[in-house]
Amino acid sequence: MAKPRSKTKKILFAVEILVLLLFIGGLYVYGQFSSKMDKIQQPAADTSQIEVNQEVQDSIDSETSKLTGYTTYALFGIDHRDKSSAGGMNSDTMIIACVNNDTKDVRLASVYRDTLLNVYGDTYSKANAAYAKSPADAVSMLNRNFDLNIQHYATVNFNALASIVDALGGLDIAMSYAEIVHMNNYCVETSEDIGKSYTPIELPERPEDIEKIDYTYRLNGVQATSYCRIRYTASLDMGRTERQRKVIQLIVQKAKKAGLSTIFDIMDQVFPMVETSVSKTEILQLLPAMIGYSLNETTGFPSSFKFARVNKASMIVPTAAGSSDVDLVSNVIELHKFLYGDEAYTPSGTVQGISDKIKEITSEMSLEDTQVVDPEIENTPADNIIFENDGNGWTDNSGGDTGSESGDGEWTDPGTGDGSGSGDGSTGGGDTGSGDGSTGGGDTSGGDGSTGGGDTSGGDTGGGDAPVDPGTGGGDTSGGDTSGGDMGGDMGELVPDGGSSDSGAVSEGESAPATEEAA
Repeated sequence: MAKPRSKTKKILFAVEILVLLLFIGGLYVYGQFSSKMDKIQQPAADTSQIEVNQEVQDSIDSETSKLTGYTTYALFGIDHRDKSSAGGMNSDTMIIACVNNDTKDVRLASVYRDTLLNVYGDTYSKANAAYAKSPADAVSMLNRNFDLNIQHYATVNFNALASIVDALGGLDIAMSYAEIVHMNNYCVETSEDIGKSYTPIELPERPEDIEKIDYTYRLNGVQATSYCRIRYTASLDMGRTERQRKVIQLIVQKAKKAGLSTIFDIMDQVFPMVETSVSKTEILQLLPAMIGYSLNETTGFPSSFKFARVNKASMIVPTAAGSSDVDLVSNVIELHKFLYGDEAYTPSGTVQGISDKIKEITSEMSLEDTQVVDPEIENTPADNIIFENDGNGWTDNSGGDTGSESGDGEWTDPGTGDGSGSGDGSTGGGDTGSGDGSTGGGDTSGGDGSTGGGDTSGGDTGGGDAPVDPGTGGGDTSGGDTSGGDMGGDMGELVPDGGSSDSGAVSEGESAPATEEAA
């Protein structure tokens, strides 16, 4: 009988040693995570100033709100040349990330930066202008206009995105011929901005349909970041935001399969370039559950829209689906249905009031299905304020706003696209897309000719850019003159949204600088 007891003791001892080793290993990993969290920038802004609509807060307090089963975050991307994350500038990217606390399903909704909204107080302008005041004001802008309860945000810049992609060994991304040309062009400036190298992609033979997604490449950090910057394809900003969400999805997929050494490497490189209001303790609590998160569905906001010219600058105006009636309310209903599965959401009086004001502001404007960008107007840095209540009533300040893309000179098109190639440079050589905007599985460059293309009321469910044919689309779409030549028939010159350092149009036939020169 003594022998079995001795054997049992040995087994128990071995189990105890194994448990102890696992515990010590867990403490080490936890310690590594904890120490690396100290590199994240905590915001100087007072996030206690984040506003939530009273009607939303009342429903949360009474536990009748669908929002209580979810945690919603605001993600901001900025084009910051000094490689720090924050600073009084407009947000180039705004994404609402919604986590279902029970299923761990994550959904992303991009807010188009040129959308006319109440940005702060009684001031109406492009949505991206709110961040220039403060990150807290940008979060409040999302809460106010969309009836959300966002309490936390994270902000990253170009360099952070490129570093993540490089640490993960690159991303395999399917692209169109037009995207390859634009990406190569953007890489020149992106490489200079972030100090990383790249190898230009050799252009394939020019296809008949330059917008068709037909080529797959492994992109490094500079290339993937440049891919996210592309704005002047037929799908314009709607396509740009869809590319950004696609890259996020690919990053999440690869990160979940990466080893601890890779994750630690990403933390070391990227965390110093991240600013977030989420505390170190909260992040550590989230980490164990992150492995089970799934990120499948994405969309853009507004789901239905038209374009209006405000002092010649192009603004996105939310409208009712299939009509030209200005309507923020119906778009907020669609957003809540997408994020929270709320089929019967009734927007607050605050949202209704904002919708009414947008309708009043645009009442004398012509709402168009297509967006035409005038480089001489869009590239002039200027005050983004359009309408504000200065205490003495509403004042139209649009006369002083010449439509800067970001208000600070960033993210601007060099403005030399004169339509060289084919077409007259103003109409894009005809229709620029196909598809009905609902079955493309993502941002399409087409649409049905009534919603201006892009994310329609039913579209953008997280798929890739739908194949589009710039010569066969039905109805006017969101294409047209994209500030870089004729995207309709023969592409001619493709001009990147390259920022102030670009000198002009770059022909599709030109190669970007060699790797060592670009670095």
